[in-house]
Amino acid sequence: MSSRRSSTAVGFVFFAGIMMIVTGIFGALEGLAAIIKNEFFVVSPNYAFKIDASAWGWIHLIVGILVILAGLALFQGKLWARIVGIAMASISAITNFFFIPYYPLWAILIIALDVFIIWALAAHGGELAELP
Repeated sequence: MSSRRSSTAVGFVFFAGIMMIVTGIFGALEGLAAIIKNEFFVVSPNYAFKIDASAWGWIHLIVGILVILAGLALFQGKLWARIVGIAMASISAITNFFFIPYYPLWAILIIALDVFIIWALAAHGGELAELP
């Protein structure tokens, strides 16, 4: 593998790790906002999944913390960290899919970032482990 391609792949994985930490922090803050002020997020009355905003707050807080930890673990270059990173990004995308009626633009943005993270870790995650 060429040095140029390897450095680009490492850059993708590094960016994915940073984005996991950032989106995890945002998710945790979003969760805290829903826990502290339950009326902050309002959902339309015809939404199929009826879950209280404070319940979503706890879900986002826990998932956010786990995404932060998985993002930090990525910098070790270990296979288990990539697997956990892909799993946590997938869980984050799923929880944000169900959160679309509460905060649509934000949820769609986080889903897009999670898809990029999954791609970067699945396609290029091994290059980070090859660094000296």
